[in-house]
Amino acid sequence: MPRFYIDTPLFPNQIGQEITLTDTIYHHWCKVLRAKNGDTGILFDGNSGEYAVYLTEIDKKQAKVFIKDFNPINRTPPFIANIGLVMSRGDRMDYAIQKACEMGVSRIQLLTSERCQEHLKYERDKKKITHWQGVAIAACEQCGMNLIPEILPPIALTEFVEHCQDELKLVLALSDGQVDFGAYQDNFPKTISLLIGGEGGLSPNEIELARSHGFLPWTIGERVLRTETAPVVALTALHTIWDIYHK
Repeated sequence: MPRFYIDTPLFPNQIGQEITLTDTIYHHWCKVLRAKNGDTGILFDGNSGEYAVYLTEIDKKQAKVFIKDFNPINRTPPFIANIGLVMSRGDRMDYAIQKACEMGVSRIQLLTSERCQEHLKYERDKKKITHWQGVAIAACEQCGMNLIPEILPPIALTEFVEHCQDELKLVLALSDGQVDFGAYQDNFPKTISLLIGGEGGLSPNEIELARSHGFLPWTIGERVLRTETAPVVALTALHTIWDIYHK
């Protein structure tokens, strides 16, 4: 069943009513997918839950749907995972954001760093961030997430580590030691931050700065992960660890 994000708020008291689809959904569902009257789908507005609908009227410029039911499910992970991600060039950022959203990330804070190869300029900041937010929305449409992660405008890595207040703070960096997740077996953190470097990795000074602000170095396996791979691997590992301790 197709799922679409609708950028106008919906409310459970609208069950049993007809609404007009936005132009974006109309084009995708009715023009691209060639939907017909009676076809069913899911709408979600990024606030909470999802709405089962079916098409009741399609013309050359718009379409209407009947709202049948509301499901409060959000399919969010049992913990809040935030990522501080140093920006990279090209499709790497799209991939990293898409896969992180599929794995249930709550928020992605874009970062600049010593080795950052992407420096947004003021006149194109909004366009880039709007694009990446669109990537997040499309990922949620595909994976079933109903709460859309926010893509936050870039700040300096130093500012991120200095102000991070999450219960568990992890920096993906090579280290002789390993995080003892067994210590959290009976009290798994409700909020977790992951600091992930860009294409050039984090500098020794940045790793040390993160550690001085309570970030624990975390190495996943014996290999160096690409910046676009690291978010999905780290989030998958955290989900697995949580499942082990909560079965």
